[in-house]
Amino acid sequence: MTQVDAHSAPLSALPMARRWLGWPLVILFALLCVLAQGAVDWLQDYPSALQLPVAAWFNAVMDWFVDNFRPFFRAITLLFTYPMTWIRDLLQWLPWSATVLVIAGIAYKVRGPGLAAFTALSFVYVLMVGLWAPAMNSLALVFISVPLAVLVGFGLGVWGFVSPRAERGLMPLLDVAQTVPAFAYLLPILLLFGFGPVVGLVASVLFAFPPMVRNTILGLREVPSEIIESGQMSGATRGQLFWRVRVPAALRQILIGVNQTTMASLSMVIIASIIGGTADIGWEVLSTMRKAEFGASLVAGIVIALLAMVLDRLTAGLAETEGRGMEHRGYAARHGFWIALAAATIAVIVLRPVLPVLENWPAGWHVNLASPLNTAIQSFILTFKPALETIKNSVIFFAMLPLKIGLDKAVSPFTWGFALQPWHTAVYTMLIVAGTALALRTGRTSVAVWIVLVGIVLYVGITDMPWLAVVAILVFFGWRMGGTRLAVSTALALAFLLVTGSWDKAMLSIHLATMAVLASFLIGTTLGIVASQKDWFSRFMRPINDTLQTMPPFVLLIPTVMLFKIGDFSALLAIISYAYVPAFRYTEHGLRHVSAEAVEAATSLGATPRQLLFQVRLPLALPNIMLGLNQTIMYGIAMLVIAALVGTSDLGQEVYIGLSAGNFGQGFVAGIGMAIIAITADRFCLAWQRNHATKIAKGTS
Repeated sequence: MTQVDAHSAPLSALPMARRWLGWPLVILFALLCVLAQGAVDWLQDYPSALQLPVAAWFNAVMDWFVDNFRPFFRAITLLFTYPMTWIRDLLQWLPWSATVLVIAGIAYKVRGPGLAAFTALSFVYVLMVGLWAPAMNSLALVFISVPLAVLVGFGLGVWGFVSPRAERGLMPLLDVAQTVPAFAYLLPILLLFGFGPVVGLVASVLFAFPPMVRNTILGLREVPSEIIESGQMSGATRGQLFWRVRVPAALRQILIGVNQTTMASLSMVIIASIIGGTADIGWEVLSTMRKAEFGASLVAGIVIALLAMVLDRLTAGLAETEGRGMEHRGYAARHGFWIALAAATIAVIVLRPVLPVLENWPAGWHVNLASPLNTAIQSFILTFKPALETIKNSVIFFAMLPLKIGLDKAVSPFTWGFALQPWHTAVYTMLIVAGTALALRTGRTSVAVWIVLVGIVLYVGITDMPWLAVVAILVFFGWRMGGTRLAVSTALALAFLLVTGSWDKAMLSIHLATMAVLASFLIGTTLGIVASQKDWFSRFMRPINDTLQTMPPFVLLIPTVMLFKIGDFSALLAIISYAYVPAFRYTEHGLRHVSAEAVEAATSLGATPRQLLFQVRLPLALPNIMLGLNQTIMYGIAMLVIAALVGTSDLGQEVYIGLSAGNFGQGFVAGIGMAIIAITADRFCLAWQRNHATKIAKGTS
């Protein structure tokens, strides 16, 4: 390895002595910062004189942009208002029976009678609870935003596929688009496009197009070379080779992008309703939740969840059925079903004056689920209030507060039942030293480092750690994991948080995200391990995970707020319910797809089922499990801004305040801060995966 290589490569590629030489120095420096922060003010709080008015700069740029380009964007608003109005009017004009018939018919064609029945029953629920009109307004937004997002995403994906330089430029933009909270860019959209449903449309497109770009690039790139060579040998031109060979071969992956784009668009329904001014289902959820009508809010939330699951299965089914041989059949065989469906729909529309039940759902068939739900919720809370309070206080006092402000402040007679004494600190220090010594003695240097770092953070607290110590630890960790490039990007990311005055709020976000990610990963991996061993448990968990992953994140706040009121604990539970799913899925998938040869070899050597799991399956599935951790982190951070609606005080709350106060700079700076945290965590996970793969490759060579 040359000298240049040694400086650019991750430290994992260096000799052991050099790899770990820096950690004692970094830990010593962090301890000195902790001890000195009481005497040196600037160690605790980054000097305000060194902060930059970045939010004011953003506001100035946005004011100039709005003043100069508002007429152009208002023209776009008028352009999109007409098709949105037409589709909304069409969906409201169509009798409910025709709409259900068409969508259930499509479901039948895509996945058979099971999905058709589920679709029909889902829409019957919408009719029974009296939310048909708001649901149709929401579908109108989806029916416009999804094609636009697909078109934009496909175009950018093709550009990224044909131009490596364009792909390198697109990927960071996609990372930012997927990690900056939607609230952060709602205000400039509102200023440019004006108040109304088009604002929600634009926000949905911006939020939903990145998955289409990624899947388009992936699908086009993974087309087998044999198919391309066959097209070239047939004399296809460059355009024909692309549109008639490559795109059809990649269509399944592209349709997966359509599926993910559809779900992303629908997840924006509630957020879009905040600024869209439309009487849609998102507004029903939001307005009833604000009035603490949790029964009505949950009823409306279930509508969104059902719509999401129907659209998810329809678009996923299109991807799965793509390519099944129909092209050799006659015209009637290929199109007969659609002709029959169109005829049946026309018949329903024509007959509705004769049969009024086809036009309007009878009032006597409506069911008031909100009142009994409210009654049941109140009864449950009154009955189990002591137990709920015990759970809530235990988690807050014994887990959340110590991680947030440190054991030295969290331990008190009110929280733990006793005051922290010097001998408690001495015992805690001895335990840290003993654990570190044991890890070093057994050759587990990385474990020793983690014991010391976690011990320091847990005693001092994430929010009270000196900023200089945090910077030193994370930058060195980035160097350790990914070399100079990751260290520099980490330093720049942390510098942005410092100079913009976002540090304190960022530490609160990291505290809540850390708690949520740890809990989500522990729950998800544990359940995933069980599911990989027990088929019945896997089948039991599948619909639960599908529901939680397709349900818009906002809806997950409803049950937590009902039971535990607003606050960090409710936010924590909402994040966990959303973020544990990827950990579960990746763990189960990794364990179920471990090499059969490795399992047979271990079994032939007499390994017990326990040894087989912990010494064979889990180590081999670790890359998949770590990918689940990566996705859990991204999901957890994405939920922070949603959780801000129930009382958190972190960057997510800053984003929401910026939107409410009309302060674009404040909201956008906080949004970039959240994106920085997510992207940095993502890069750390990817660096770990690369290092782990390198170790495995060296071990097998």
